[in-house]
Amino acid sequence: MSTVLLGLHVVAVLAVVLAAALLGRLAARAARQPEVIGEILAGMLIVPVVAAVAGHGALAELLPPDVLDVLKHIGKIALVLFLVGVAHELRRGSGSLGSRSIGWVTVGSFVPALLSGFVFAAWVLWSDDESLRGGAPVVSLVLMIAVALSVTAVPVLARILEDRGLMTGRNGKLSMAAAVFTDSTAWLLLVVALGTASGGWGGVVRSVVVLAIGVAVVLLGRVVLRTRLSGTLAARFPKLVSVAVAATALALAIEMENWGLTAVFGAFVVGLAMPNGEDAHRWEEITEPVASLGRLFVPVFFVVAGMGLFATPTASLPWLAAVLATVLAIAGKVGGSYAGARLGGESRRDSITIGVMMNTRGLTEIVVLQAGYSAGLLSPGLFLALVIMALVTTGLTGPLLSLIDLRARRTAPQPVLEPLGGTQ
Repeated sequence: MSTVLLGLHVVAVLAVVLAAALLGRLAARAARQPEVIGEILAGMLIVPVVAAVAGHGALAELLPPDVLDVLKHIGKIALVLFLVGVAHELRRGSGSLGSRSIGWVTVGSFVPALLSGFVFAAWVLWSDDESLRGGAPVVSLVLMIAVALSVTAVPVLARILEDRGLMTGRNGKLSMAAAVFTDSTAWLLLVVALGTASGGWGGVVRSVVVLAIGVAVVLLGRVVLRTRLSGTLAARFPKLVSVAVAATALALAIEMENWGLTAVFGAFVVGLAMPNGEDAHRWEEITEPVASLGRLFVPVFFVVAGMGLFATPTASLPWLAAVLATVLAIAGKVGGSYAGARLGGESRRDSITIGVMMNTRGLTEIVVLQAGYSAGLLSPGLFLALVIMALVTTGLTGPLLSLIDLRARRTAPQPVLEPLGGTQ
């Protein structure tokens, strides 16, 4: 295929993907669900729908290898750019919350969910089903599944809280603070899982060294970006600085992959280096165009994932695994967060509200699962089961919060009305 034809083919596919993503967002909005759910479903369903309607032969013609390679790069670039904004979002402050409350909610939302992941991993190993088990080392597989069930999606949770006006409330702040600590720990465990898969414990040591270098870059970046010169450049040339931030994130992502880690760590290094506090507003204006551009093309990432899963007729969904993963994920997150919030001194209603909020997984979960799938830790069947779990748990957040509010209104004491004529 010539360069011109290749370019036209890619543009046509991108147009279809973006149109499908728009329809997915509109459908999710109509169903009062986070828009990201519609994007994920639209992106991942394009491939199986085309295969079902036109056949796998037509699918191969519509998405030949050279076009798919370009789409893979576009999807990865979009993901990296979007995660720069996500990483900056992780630094959202926790306000005036007490450390006791934050600590208990964090422990409650993470440890039981992690244990639920270990239980599900044990079931996968016990079932001895090769379509689920795959060929990953036991330690890597167990850690990968445990991380998958312990994640909370900070950006999706933030959007839900903002849409419902809960961001400034105590429950919203507690959930956001706990989600930040939970996801930070989950990403560290993901590094260990990827390291053991790529090179045994030697790979873990290498990953930890690279991670330490990344932390040093984050700290150095914060110092440099807080200087007056950086602030002046950001104020006078915001678009140029945004381009520089995007280029740096992509360069670090490529370097992280060369070291055996997932590219998303490069994005996180740049996003976490963005100053917070007094300079937060200025640097949010810098990262917002970068994240928005990435968000626009992130559905391409899902199409590529769907192509890998559904391009052959052998891909199938293990429903028992999907149901079990969903039940354990809800029990670990909602139940654990509820218990942690109660131990932290919160009321029953606030505790169950926090538990439902922490059960939101969304795009962050999909990124984690895709990293495990690309590294060979998750089989196609297990990946699909966990994707279903992520979509179901995220989709339940809005309806369950509405149900909690409805029940609270019904059980609230009614005001006593005085007779019109007064007391006799």
